[in-house]
Amino acid sequence: MTEAGEAMLEMAQRLEGMLEELTDMAMDALRLATSGDPDSAETGEALALERRVLKARRSLERCILALQEGSGTARSSLDDGAA
Repeated sequence: MTEAGEAMLEMAQRLEGMLEELTDMAMDALRLATSGDPDSAETGEALALERRVLKARRSLERCILALQEGSGTARSSLDDGAA
């Protein structure tokens, strides 16, 4: 593998850590949204945050896949993540 290819795989690994953080943030937002009054402003804000985080997570997944492209590791490391 080339030096550039290795650097891209290392970057993909770092981004996977961020992917886990985003998953945790989404889960926290969902917990907050389901713990209170479903009609409260706080619940609405938590659900909006969860949607934003999931949108960012999907974008980050695409970045990771692009960096892994052609390395033989694409998709295998993302299969165990939450969708």
